[in-house]
Amino acid sequence: MKKIILAFVVMFSTVFLNADMISQNGLKDGYEVKLYTKNTPISGNNDFYVTIKKDENKVENVKVKIKVFMPAMPGMPFMEYKTKAKLVDGEYKMMINFSMGGTWQYHLKFKTSDDVIHTVRGSVNI
Repeated sequence: MKKIILAFVVMFSTVFLNADMISQNGLKDGYEVKLYTKNTPISGNNDFYVTIKKDENKVENVKVKIKVFMPAMPGMPFMEYKTKAKLVDGEYKMMINFSMGGTWQYHLKFKTSDDVIHTVRGSVNI
């Protein structure tokens, strides 16, 4: 019984106390792009948010989508998830499903009113 309690305490401390929310900033073609979460991401469904600014003003007339993927590794196939964002209260919100923990790469694309597609690349650890 003591071993079970000890294992639970160790698992809790490594998973929840060391986990962090995601907040990444980038610049692309004069646009300030911020990708972030409001909760610690987990394997499974997660809400991600994006804000886009140009000249310190929020940009709310773009189309935003993201592709997250993990390259194939020995014994594991290529994995990817794609989704589009919706504008909610001045920020773009999207649900991303990470099928397993690890390092996921992403391509965040947004299309401006002049039909130019801008791409921000990065990675997140789940």
